[in-house]
Amino acid sequence: MDHAAGSSQDARSLPGCYRHPDRETGIRCTRCERPICPECMVNASVGFQCPECARGDSGTGHPPAAARPRTIAGGSVTADPRLVTKLLLGINVAVFIAVHVRPSLLNDLVLLGAWPPAPYTPTQGVAGGEWYRMVTSMFTHEQIWHIGFNMLSLWWLGGPLEAALGRARYLAVYFTAGLAGSALAYLLASPTTATLGASGAIFGLFGATAVLMRRLNYDMRPIIALLVINLVITFGWGGISWQAHIGGLVAGVFTGYGMVHAPREHRALVQYGTCALVLVVVVVVSLLRTAQLT
Repeated sequence: MDHAAGSSQDARSLPGCYRHPDRETGIRCTRCERPICPECMVNASVGFQCPECARGDSGTGHPPAAARPRTIAGGSVTADPRLVTKLLLGINVAVFIAVHVRPSLLNDLVLLGAWPPAPYTPTQGVAGGEWYRMVTSMFTHEQIWHIGFNMLSLWWLGGPLEAALGRARYLAVYFTAGLAGSALAYLLASPTTATLGASGAIFGLFGATAVLMRRLNYDMRPIIALLVINLVITFGWGGISWQAHIGGLVAGVFTGYGMVHAPREHRALVQYGTCALVLVVVVVVSLLRTAQLT
């Protein structure tokens, strides 16, 4: 009798379903922990969910994004992991076509430090206020072999890296490395030398890929071999902006390390903080060089 009385008391203490308060239940949603009756239960991979959580709206419970699959860097796993790479490739090809349709456009897009040279006051180039050149030069190519080599490298390196980092983080690494390459070229190259190409950003992808492979304990020999070959070409051939390559590579290693080694509890802060730090250096270097040239 004591046992039966105890069971009756426990039954009366059960909560009611949040949608049907008159129905007592001992089952709760695995996401928001609201009590749910058999009619409201929706099978999930683990346990049951309430109808709202099953539809992707967890109300006051855990946000739907909490259950989404994430990359090693915390980015969202997407259906097309190469979408940003395809867009970047498309922009480069579009600018290449535009330059050949209208050749005069090339002079407005390349990275140029200052023109006319000293002792005249620059009216063109970055020192002349055309800061946009540090970005447009990243998407500008003149020779078919140049864009061909860079776009192949972008496809081979960019796709896997985008899938590993997620779109936003991948794009942050790409632009940060590209701007770092532009800044170092602006600082160290002759101010009257025109620089163009996506090589700085692509060398950044090389650096970030090496960091990622190290983080995953992959065989480093293939990426190191490719990097060495590219560095030999960079310093062995004339007419190549080694400054842009080295600037992009260093920035790619630094931001890539921040992306894949950021602690989970402060992941976004560390990841985008490393990119912001590189951008601050880019701005400071550019301002110093501008002051020197003007």
